Amino acid sequence: MTAATNKVESFNRFSHWVGFGNQGVLGDNDPIEQEKAMKFNALLTNAVIFHNALDIAEIVRQLLEEDWEIDPEDLAHISPYLTEHIRRFGEYSTHELGLQPEAYDPHLDVDFSPLRDDDPPAPDGYGQAA
Repeated sequence: MTAATNKVESFNRFSHWVGFGNQGVLGDNDPIEQEKAMKFNALLTNAVIFHNALDIAEIVRQLLEEDWEIDPEDLAHISPYLTEHIRRFGEYSTHELGLQPEAYDPHLDVDFSPLRDDDPPAPDGYGQAA
């Protein structure tokens, strides 16, 4: 329960960091505009998390190519809520927007099966372990 709560709190802190404008205060009383602001923040937050996950996967691939041994336990502790490399108020280039990215390959040559053995049973619809 604590681990799940910590993950949610980490996501909420990250989402608040991403949505830095107006200190997270919704400046409009219109519920539709409030909903838009919350959805735009969620979209931006998820896009940054996805980009971070892509960067992490690329680094893992580079390390594997250099014959590093990757322990799945270590990867289990890496968070996609990284902010150090993001310049919220920095310079942004738009000349690359028209470039087609390469197809993403989600496969990593890391054996995650030892982590699956330690997973608790999934809860049923009532919050109880099945």
